[in-house]
Amino acid sequence: MELDVRNGYKGLIPLNHHPDFSKQGYKVISELGRNREGGRITYLANVLNSNQQVVIKEFCFACASADLSGVKTYEREIEILQQLNHSRIPRYIDSFEMLGDFYLVQEYKNAPSLGLRRNFHPEEIKQISLSILEILVYLQKQVPPIIHRDIKPENILVDEQLNAYLVDFGLARIQGAKIALSSFVTGTPGFMPPEEQFGHSLTEASDLYSLGATLICLLTNTRSVEIGKLIDENYRFNFQKLVPQISPRFRSWLMRMVECKRKRRYVNASFALKALGPIEVVGTANGIDTLVSTIKPRKRATVLGLATVVTLVAVGSTLMSCQPDDQVRQLLEATECQRFYLNSSCQEKTGH
Repeated sequence: MELDVRNGYKGLIPLNHHPDFSKQGYKVISELGRNREGGRITYLANVLNSNQQVVIKEFCFACASADLSGVKTYEREIEILQQLNHSRIPRYIDSFEMLGDFYLVQEYKNAPSLGLRRNFHPEEIKQISLSILEILVYLQKQVPPIIHRDIKPENILVDEQLNAYLVDFGLARIQGAKIALSSFVTGTPGFMPPEEQFGHSLTEASDLYSLGATLICLLTNTRSVEIGKLIDENYRFNFQKLVPQISPRFRSWLMRMVECKRKRRYVNASFALKALGPIEVVGTANGIDTLVSTIKPRKRATVLGLATVVTLVAVGSTLMSCQPDDQVRQLLEATECQRFYLNSSCQEKTGH
């Protein structure tokens, strides 16, 4: 017997009771994890007569009290994976049925799940964010765009170089496709965007909410099942006091990712990726940042426009006085910060 705590599962797994996939050309090495409620078990296996390792995901619909909808979920995941070709999305290899259960075979990535509650420095979390956003950009560039619908720590693998891999496309949908009402509750509470909970159509901004919630879990070292502790009575994330070291710009970027109203989020992953790139994750607030953080998003553009004029005048006066000290640098940085917020506001209104 061995104790398995991967992907949130905790329990004893018999070492010698793995399925026999020799007729399908695979030999199970170990069990990677299981989702009891979903009726899924994931195995690490070898391709027979080869050094290639693969992941075999078992769908046991009888255990999950599932019916035809479960089979359709399995078929939909295969259909979507067959369309994708990205180095950080484990590729589809094979699928088969055995004794009433269904199996999906994918490429193996030697990277643990973020569900292991690993500790990361804020700068490392930014690197992970960029990596995931690059995957989302790829998905959203498909025609039509693909929405993952289940981004959370357990579905993201990260290797030692902080490369992120996105897995489990069982809930993924093509944007615009109709979704049965029964499927609205299949996501993970706390990570589902509000529009999905209320049955509204999903957009490219929907996955951004789930990613933002995931990043907040990482920053605060919060387990997925405890994410509700970070959400207040107004259904907004309240985590700032837990991570005072992050910069105001990164905090604002993150809060925009998890805006309850999707129109206030970034339009898509490309905009979120571009906005995040130049942001310093760790830092302290200056006067302008403190002012901005207290203003409602709709009023920021006006206030920041006035602040920019005042800042430019102050910079000019300082330069004319020929006193090259840190004040000039701080004012220039403040102006750059204001430009970032103004651009974000314009994106929100125009989508460009």
